[in-house]
Amino acid sequence: MTTGATTPGPTGRATSSAAPAAELRVLRQDDWDKWYGTLLRAFGGASESAEERELWSELVPRERSLGAWDGAEPVGTAGAFDFRLTVPGGASVPAAGVTMVGVSATHRRRGILTAMMRRQLDDVRAWGESLAVLTASEPPIYGRFGYAAATFGLHAEIDTSRVRLSVPAGTDGVRLRYAGPRAGLEVCEAVYARTVAGRPGMLGRRPGWERLWVVEAEAGKDGASPLQCVLAERDGEVTGFARFRVRIDYTDAGHNGQVLLEDLAGLDPVSEAALWRFLFGIDLTTSLKVRGRPLDEAWQYQVSDIRRCGLKVRDGLYVRLVDVGAALEERTYQAPVDVVLEVEDAFCPWNAGRWRLSADPKGAVCERTTDPADLALSVRELGAAYLGGVSLAALGAAGRVRELRQGALTEAAVGFGSPVAPWLPHGF
Repeated sequence: MTTGATTPGPTGRATSSAAPAAELRVLRQDDWDKWYGTLLRAFGGASESAEERELWSELVPRERSLGAWDGAEPVGTAGAFDFRLTVPGGASVPAAGVTMVGVSATHRRRGILTAMMRRQLDDVRAWGESLAVLTASEPPIYGRFGYAAATFGLHAEIDTSRVRLSVPAGTDGVRLRYAGPRAGLEVCEAVYARTVAGRPGMLGRRPGWERLWVVEAEAGKDGASPLQCVLAERDGEVTGFARFRVRIDYTDAGHNGQVLLEDLAGLDPVSEAALWRFLFGIDLTTSLKVRGRPLDEAWQYQVSDIRRCGLKVRDGLYVRLVDVGAALEERTYQAPVDVVLEVEDAFCPWNAGRWRLSADPKGAVCERTTDPADLALSVRELGAAYLGGVSLAALGAAGRVRELRQGALTEAAVGFGSPVAPWLPHGF
């Protein structure tokens, strides 16, 4: 990937300080094979199954994807899925899911990435979408374009030979049964869809996305079993699922297998607890490895020894406010807020200036104002705090938000918060 300085252009848009050495154009249908091959090479040239490649071809919207071309060859790629993103308050709002961004190693440092980011954010604005989101392969790159980490995922490697789970009353009433990963797709996706409104950061998926979980279901992975699926049921209704693999291993002392959790969702606490208890107790295994789970997931408070769970935190979804006023109006706030924000945004200058946010748990109004500012911050800090998982007060302590009216930072920090941790359930 490339880097490049940006300066405000004469139309108020940011432009590259050097013209990119490639032609940018929207992806055409017959561009796909070359375009996707360029992307795979930019990410190390890993091979994919024909089924996985075909599925991505179906999911990627050509009209929302860009290619940078040097003659007949693509040298840069960038796409944008049309997601629905859950925001604080439970609303599902349009968001551009920035994806498949890469620049050929032969064309680095020529302004190609900056040109694609410039064109893409202009397009997102024209589409009427107030938010752009992404997962970052290299986090330092995207801060230059106004993106900031807004969700975090919990990784754990739990010693299930020593750690016990204390489950809530009613868990024994949950029935568990195995289902084929493909046969269970429809019911698993229905469960997932019912959980989307419950956490900021979750993605409303279009048809076809559920197939990504099983394109490699029949094959083992990293020495582990093919994908397995267990369903939770209450009163004849599927209320949860877990998809996982098992890696069996032995030492001189006996079995030493590992459960590798790939996905888990439940419609109620007892269904979730039943699934976690099942994963803790799979025969011939002594550990459970999980990645990217919600920071406040209940199992952490049910284990007998949190120190033997090997907890780590990693960044998840990066958020960029493309239209500050519209984005701040699309969510609600957990306490009343009346604050004037002085926003800095060099890459999208239409956002820069003062905005008055008047909001509460019922809704919000965010409009331009000439009133004195209460807080000064960049669009990156707004993106970090937008889903309620990063505190504006913490950003203030880090020197990223300046308080210009006493008490304004605490007021805004409380209002922007979320009672549940925001969470990105999967990459894209």
